[in-house]
Amino acid sequence: MQLQLIAYGIARDIFGHSQLAFSLKKGQSVAELKQALIEQYPEFDRLASLRFAVGEEYRSNDYTLSENDEVVIIPPVSGG
Repeated sequence: MQLQLIAYGIARDIFGHSQLAFSLKKGQSVAELKQALIEQYPEFDRLASLRFAVGEEYRSNDYTLSENDEVVIIPPVSGG
């Protein structure tokens, strides 16, 4: 299945751009997407936490993704 990834912050820096088409097997979860991203972009493994939003809502690791989902990757943020 095809997903559209939207990346912010350091996640955007790792991809080299803010949007990316990404393929996964049908019926995979957010956790499986995270693992696939780490395999393709090992720098993701160094991030303390990543949040994923689908349909404008944060999703847990067990959330099942669907064809053409738009997945927003939100890296850890810091500020003052």
